[in-house]
Amino acid sequence: MLEESKIVQLKKEITEFATLVESMVDKSVSGLEERRVDLLMEVIERDEPRANDHEMDIDERCVSIIAQHQPAGRPLRTVLMVSHINSTLERVADHAVTIAESALYLISRPPVKQLIDIPRMAQMVEIMIKDSITSFLNDDAELAKGVCERDDTVDGLRDQIVRELITYMTSDPATIERALHLMKITSNLERIADLATNICEDVIYMVKGKVIKHHKETL
Repeated sequence: MLEESKIVQLKKEITEFATLVESMVDKSVSGLEERRVDLLMEVIERDEPRANDHEMDIDERCVSIIAQHQPAGRPLRTVLMVSHINSTLERVADHAVTIAESALYLISRPPVKQLIDIPRMAQMVEIMIKDSITSFLNDDAELAKGVCERDDTVDGLRDQIVRELITYMTSDPATIERALHLMKITSNLERIADLATNICEDVIYMVKGKVIKHHKETL
């Protein structure tokens, strides 16, 4: 029989992993905003290996639980959900590293524009990650629904940033390479929001048995 303590430990580890990747996103954008090489290198050199270790450890624990205890019903769904969240968080970590790499390029050069919307967008996606994990831990379909709805706001902010950067590139071709890096950062933040939304879609299915993927109008 699968002991409840093993499920509790699994949830604890996925929460710790989520906290790490939230911090990686925060540091990658703060490093850009504050022009701090140390924060960006911390994401790349220290946090990425830690994220990889978390991902492998949780994956091994999930496989071990299934192999040794052959859970069924709710325990099985929980383990499979943790496995899915685990791979999703690893992808978020990869996006954070990509942001940090673009930020390293940008902070050694004059700014294209004042950074306002990108930090705002980063704050939104960090909260989406946190809330997606909370919705899973608490079986909170309403919180998960709210995260899914916020994805549209992030998409709108991305579009706004891209339009503005295109204007800068058109008026001053010398800004093109820097603007493209800012677009890349924006795209990675938008993808993180999508990943948080994916988690929440699965939470809604787990709690309510309702499939909402590709059907946001049914939220």
